Amino acid sequence: MGKLIERLQDPKRSGVYRAARPDEIVDAVAGSKLLLARIAFAGRERLLQNIAKALDFPEWFGGNWDALEDCLADLSWKDAAGYVVLFDNAESGDDAGVLIDVLRSSAESWAARGKPFFAVFIDPRRRLELPALFRKA
Repeated sequence: MGKLIERLQDPKRSGVYRAARPDEIVDAVAGSKLLLARIAFAGRERLLQNIAKALDFPEWFGGNWDALEDCLADLSWKDAAGYVVLFDNAESGDDAGVLIDVLRSSAESWAARGKPFFAVFIDPRRRLELPALFRKA
């Protein structure tokens, strides 16, 4: 088993990260019991819609940051060993900052329950101040 999939299956390593490309993450998750959701980054309203669609949020999702935090803390409608959420075309800004805070809170909550939760922003230009998910040898 590769080091990347081992990392993604470790609840203690849950968190919010950046990566230059999605393909290695997608390949690592393939065949595992982790749920992978790819989400196009956009302005707040569209971003929340994209997240709700990618994760099949229930109808009661309110389309705001609080409702996002509630849904991410639950995910009972998604049977998975853990969660890997990829954000394509990541950009810095206020919306990214709030989203990162919500995702960190969710990762901490899932880690405390022994289930991995990784949010990864595809950020080849390293604009977001996030740790790298992995380093190339």
